[in-house]
Formats: sequence, C-alpha cells, structure tokens
Amino acid sequence: MPKAFLDKTYSLTSGEETRAHYDAWAKSYDEELHNNGYATPVRIAKAMAEHCRDPDIRLLDYGCGTGLSGEALQLAGFNDIDGMDPSEEMIAVARGKGVYRNLSTFDPAEPSPIAASAYGAITCIGVIGVGAAPPETFDLVMDALPKGGILGYSLNDHALANPDYEGRLDHWTESNRAKVLFKEYGVHLPGQNLFSNVYIVEKT
Repeated sequence: MPKAFLDKTYSLTSGEETRAHYDAWAKSYDEELHNNGYATPVRIAKAMAEHCRDPDIRLLDYGCGTGLSGEALQLAGFNDIDGMDPSEEMIAVARGKGVYRNLSTFDPAEPSPIAASAYGAITCIGVIGVGAAPPETFDLVMDALPKGGILGYSLNDHALANPDYEGRLDHWTESNRAKVLFKEYGVHLPGQNLFSNVYIVEKT
C-alpha cells in the first residue's frame, strides 16, 4: 500500500518542507486523492466554464500539481492551458497527461512568477491554504491578471478557519478592484470530511 501523505499536508510550515513533501508524494498523489473523493477540481472547472465562456482563453493553472486540475479544465472545454508548480516531480507527472501546452516550475519565494496580463484566466485549485500557499498568493495571481480577467480558486475548511485567507478577497472587493461572480460551499475531500468554498472572481 502506498505511503499516505494527505494527513501531513496541513502541518507543513516552510516552502522547502512543502516542496519536499510534494516531490515525495508525486507518484502516489493521484491515487490518494482519488481514494478520498477529491471533488474541487471538477467544481471549479464547471464554474469557470459557466463564467468564462471563451474556451480558447489563455488559462494558467497555477499550482497545477500532477495535472488533476488541468484534466478537469480540459474536460470542461478549455483548450489553451499552461501549468506552473514548484515541484519538479509533480510537473513530471503532469507532463505525461498531455493536457498542458506549457509546463514550468517556479520558486515560491519569487514575488512575481507570472508575467503581467499574460493570461486572461488563472486557476488556483486546492492551492491557497494551510500547509500550502499563503493568503498573499491571492494578491499575486490577481495582480497578474488584466482588468476583466477571471480567477477560479478554492479555500478548504482549514483555510476558512483562518480569516486571513478570505480576508484577501474582502480587501479586493471592498476596494472595488474585484467582484465575486460565484461562491459555493461544497465537498472537497469527502474521505477526510473536508469541504471547500469555490470562488470565481473578476478583476475590475
């Protein structure tokens, strides 16, 4: 039986520790998440398709991991998807799925790894949260979008318990720099009894 990694995910505290964890997890990641009923990629992909009606829009799957999110986006009708992830091992698995036009790694310490206005849409599926990307990641991806650009992202129960995570969205909406097109609480990892909010946000 493959080693379980999921339970340790939410206790990671540094970028180096997180990257090493995901590198080691890459080969068994899909199996473990499938076994726990990972639902958020399909939920976000469906919502993105409803609110971003151009299937040919250039889309970045930020924190793409092994490509589970890219597969969901492709099935939802998106045709031009790039992927970025800090883990080289995760990227290697994603490359074998053939859903991305381009794949690249990045250093999470880099302040602006995404070229400004290079993408009309960005997704962060299961990326921002406790033990993963910090709340400020929301600002990073929103800054990279052009006006009118669309972000699809999620916050699971662990992130929702910390007001700093949803507070980044509030900061943007209260200053009229973004508006929420869609927000829904639903299943995330039913095998772990975890739920998540799914958001579709437009930069204004």
